[in-house]
Amino acid sequence: METIEITRWAGPFPETERARALEALERGTILYFPNLAFELADSGRCLLSPALSDGKAKNISLDPVSGALRGTQATDPARARLRVMMDDFAAVTTRLVCDLFPGYAANLDRARTSYRPVEIAGRQYSRLSDDTLLHVDAFPSTPTQGRRILRFFSNINPSRKPRVWCVSEPFPKFAQRFLPSMRKPVRGVAWLLATVGATRGRRSAYDQLMLGLHNCAKRDLAYQQSAPKLEIAFPAGTSWLCYTDQVVHAALSGQYALEQTFYLDIGSMAEPARSPIKELERMTERQLR
Repeated sequence: METIEITRWAGPFPETERARALEALERGTILYFPNLAFELADSGRCLLSPALSDGKAKNISLDPVSGALRGTQATDPARARLRVMMDDFAAVTTRLVCDLFPGYAANLDRARTSYRPVEIAGRQYSRLSDDTLLHVDAFPSTPTQGRRILRFFSNINPSRKPRVWCVSEPFPKFAQRFLPSMRKPVRGVAWLLATVGATRGRRSAYDQLMLGLHNCAKRDLAYQQSAPKLEIAFPAGTSWLCYTDQVVHAALSGQYALEQTFYLDIGSMAEPARSPIKELERMTERQLR
């Protein structure tokens, strides 16, 4: 974990700080912002309740294109306040990432914003949906076709409780562990899923490999028990950022967090060779786009 001692959501930031943050991020390190809190407006305090969740989805999400809120049973005026809070979070995190990593700005694609008002510990999900298990991110319905998954988190817990993660081994070692046992995807399935609208675009060979790594890791009970683990507690009032398609992680406990997802083409990276698609292409000795 690399600590970044910035205290504001907008630049300019010193070049030395930007360079250090970029190198650490692309190396597969979590950037930790101990002095960067997302402050709720007084009108947003009513949103600090798990009752906002619909009890079905893991998180409440905001679509940046349609503005649709999903995963909540809130009605107006709470629904309107929820949208404002999540829009505000999306705006400040987008500004921060663009100012801290100006080389990313032109091709940074803002995706969904999520709010997580429900305690992680004790929730019951299927094995593949259980984020308390070590995994790398790969979204079944949203193929990235090699783009990076960059995610920014803030712990807004009013009771000052931390959000606890567990991180594990570097991505290349993780991938090498599971690649030999993975089945080859069935020909035509990616085309069919895209045709019937089950996925937003076609899964590339890369997407199929990443989803396979995600699923294999979560299904492997022996791996979950024996893998190297480092527990990290993110205090309330702090934020963190990482490439979740590269950092092997699990979310163990915590309540009340905001998260912003971005997609980034690897051509905007300072070192594209460190991306998962390039790592997997070296391992498999084939093109994966």
